[in-house]
This record gives sequence, structure tokens and C-alpha cells, in this order.
Amino acid sequence: MALSTRSSANDSSYKAGAFALALALGAILAAHGFERFGGYAPCELCLQQRWAYYAGIPALFLALVLLTTGQRKAAGLLFFLVALAFLANTGLGIYHSGVEWKFWPGPTACSTGLQPLGTGQGGILEGLKDTRVVRCDEAAWRKFGLSFAGWNAVLSVIVFAAAVQAAFGATANRPN
Repeated sequence: MALSTRSSANDSSYKAGAFALALALGAILAAHGFERFGGYAPCELCLQQRWAYYAGIPALFLALVLLTTGQRKAAGLLFFLVALAFLANTGLGIYHSGVEWKFWPGPTACSTGLQPLGTGQGGILEGLKDTRVVRCDEAAWRKFGLSFAGWNAVLSVIVFAAAVQAAFGATANRPN
């Protein structure tokens, strides 16, 4: 039996999925805002941490659509896949934080990721003046002791929990 949009909005699995979607969308918009307007260029690990958002946001939206059309099992499966992606992203955020705190070494791309800052017209040597290295092992910013990677881990585990709640709610037996 298909749920109407109105009854879906009162469904706990819909609320959990919508919360996960809103949080994921807000996080990736904030990441792009810090990059575009704050001048914080992402490192290689930062870019990898965005993959879960790029895949998860459309999947969460589709799962919510499936939920509203009564396709609860398909929605539950998508919510579960999103949860797995954000669980992996939580691990990646923790790994990146550990690299920043020098608990373990990062990948070799961490110390060689060159990001151009300008459009040098004077050849290679002039172009080097407009280039900086974005390192994975140095936190560009911290708030309350957490770097961007640390905050990503926190947000990813919350999205994971909300997606799990949505998945279990979507596949729970419902009285007709």
C-alpha cells in the first residue's frame, strides 16, 4: 500500500532519512563554502571524504521518494547502503584526523598535492610562486580541537546512525 506524502512526513523512517539528507547536504555545502569563500584548499584525503556525500545525497533523496511511494524495502536497502558509505567515511575521517595528529603516516599524496592559486604567465618558475602544497598531515583549521576531518567523522557517524534508523524503520512490519 502506497503512503501519501502527508503520512510519510509523519513516518519515523522518513524523518530519519530526511534528517540524514539535510545533514549530509549541509556538510558538503559547508565544505564547498570553506573552499570557495574561506580559501581552504582540500587535500587528497579531504577530497576522498566527499565521495560519500556525492553518492549519498542523491541516494538519500531517492530513498525518500521510494518511501513516499510505498516501496519500503527498496528505500530500506538504499538507506542501508548510504549508512555503509557513511560508516566507511567515518573511518576515513578518523584516519585523516590521526594523520593530522601524527599518530600514523598518511599516503604519499599528502605531501605532494600541489594546488595552483594563480595563473602565472611567466613560465614554470613564475608559476611556482602561485602554487602551494596542500598537505593531509597538517590541519588547516580547528574548532573545539577538531579539524575539518574530525568534524567530518562526527557528522558522518550521525548520518550513519540516521540512515540505519531510516533503514530499519522502512523495513519494519507495518500494520495495513
